[in-house]
Amino acid sequence: MGKHETMAPASLENGVQQRLESSELLNRFGLDAVPVNEAAVQRSVGELLSAIGENPNRQGLIDTPKRVAKAYRELVSGYTTDPVKLVNNAVFDIEYDDMVIVSDIEYYSLCEHHLLPFVGHAHVAYLPHRKVIGLSKIPRIVDMFSRRLQVQERLTRQIAEFLVEVLDPKGVAVVMTAQHMCSMIRGVMKHDANMTTSAMLGDFRYNQDTRNEFLMHIERSKRK
Repeated sequence: MGKHETMAPASLENGVQQRLESSELLNRFGLDAVPVNEAAVQRSVGELLSAIGENPNRQGLIDTPKRVAKAYRELVSGYTTDPVKLVNNAVFDIEYDDMVIVSDIEYYSLCEHHLLPFVGHAHVAYLPHRKVIGLSKIPRIVDMFSRRLQVQERLTRQIAEFLVEVLDPKGVAVVMTAQHMCSMIRGVMKHDANMTTSAMLGDFRYNQDTRNEFLMHIERSKRK
């Protein structure tokens, strides 16, 4: 992919930038939220501390509401990411039609049911159709959708569908694995349970050989 970076970027004017800026796309991918209201978060955390029987004014907790508000600003930053700035014109015209894979992308998200973290790895592939995207942008896209309240199934699908919007590729595949704190430290308390989800679009859905090639690359990366 490094050699692609030396090529002239493909213009986003051919409808791509307009789509990324459209209210329809921003709403569809949950990118039209307002920034975190840190003052409101601080008040809520103070009330929560009192509700669970703690003293929010004791030394160890007095600054906790402020810290939590600051942390949530980062943890849910995916809601307010500007997709145009994220892509940053790093889409390149190139005659390349073999599979592009970025594997073992670490990600962190928050389960929307319990507000507890789930963490894991994403594996993303696409089959280009005259355009490729800069290598660093795929992990950033993963972050954009993981840094918010999520369920893993929706997270997986959003990443795949967003790449379709940006690149119009022949196919996109996303496989995500994760360990969920909501099942590790509460409820069933199964520490070693992993959840795997996938989204296969285009050729990855309809061509078994293509899908198998991608899955083989994932297995190979796990053995390294």
